[in-house]
Amino acid sequence: MRKAIAFLSSLLVIILAILIITHVDTSVSARNYPQDNESIARGAQLYDDWSKILPNVIVPNGNHLLWSRQTNNTRTGEDTWKCATCHGWDYQGKDGAFKSGSNATGFPGILEKSKSTETEIVAILKGGNDPQHNFSSLLADEDLSDIAAFIKNGLIDDNEFIDLITRKVISGNLDNGKSKYEGECATCHGLNGTDLVFRYEGSEISLGTLAVQDPWRFLHRTRFGTARASDMPLGVNLGWTAQDGRDVLYYVQTNLPTGLETTASSPVEITPIENQGGPARNLWTGILTAFGAMGISLGFAILLGAVFIGIILLIVWLIRSRQS
Repeated sequence: MRKAIAFLSSLLVIILAILIITHVDTSVSARNYPQDNESIARGAQLYDDWSKILPNVIVPNGNHLLWSRQTNNTRTGEDTWKCATCHGWDYQGKDGAFKSGSNATGFPGILEKSKSTETEIVAILKGGNDPQHNFSSLLADEDLSDIAAFIKNGLIDDNEFIDLITRKVISGNLDNGKSKYEGECATCHGLNGTDLVFRYEGSEISLGTLAVQDPWRFLHRTRFGTARASDMPLGVNLGWTAQDGRDVLYYVQTNLPTGLETTASSPVEITPIENQGGPARNLWTGILTAFGAMGISLGFAILLGAVFIGIILLIVWLIRSRQS
């Protein structure tokens, strides 16, 4: 009887342990990503710029229908149709990095939508909440599903770890960032991050510049890639955690040139020259200087007097000439 009770007790402990492990696995944040990383990464790239992922799709002329609801952001045309333009690279819209400045639009973020189901998110993308937010005529069901997968399983709140004023990572592991950067990124970008130059806000920049000016876009693209660099290794496929991505960003911000550094100018070396004149240096030269000054003054006075006398004589001569 005791053996049976001991056996049942052991069995109960094993069952409880399995249940606890199963619960922990299923309750882990979706930010650890499911197996279907391809759908999440593709959805993230569609969020970035679906017109570059779907080359056969034509972006409508003019601004997005919702664009007229804001007046701060001066972008026009194709940019207004990109998800990131309205909702931000930190996914928090008017409550995040885009709450002020030239990028601000006043549109809400999508971070909270990660709590919705993918079916609910697809419905929103089809205009379920707002008819003017209907992308079903531009994006296929597969595209909308991938965006929903990204919103549901790929969004990360990095603003807890990035200073919104300085845009610097608040803390990170430089060694880990350096190791991952040199192992995966330096092959194309170079050890200094300057081997590749790309367009950003109308300028040609390198990786270090992007890291300090727009760290959220840096994180989004290092995790999920971009249509502009189809061969780039993706953090989501490399098994990088959210902190790994921030460590790489921290390393790039800290150690790579940004193109914004101010170079300290060397002080100009002034070579002294010998005094060729000026005040006297002793009594004798002082006397000579005084006489010289007097001579110059006297000579000038004589010259001036001669001029005046000449003028007077000329006037007298003219008067006498008229009288005669």
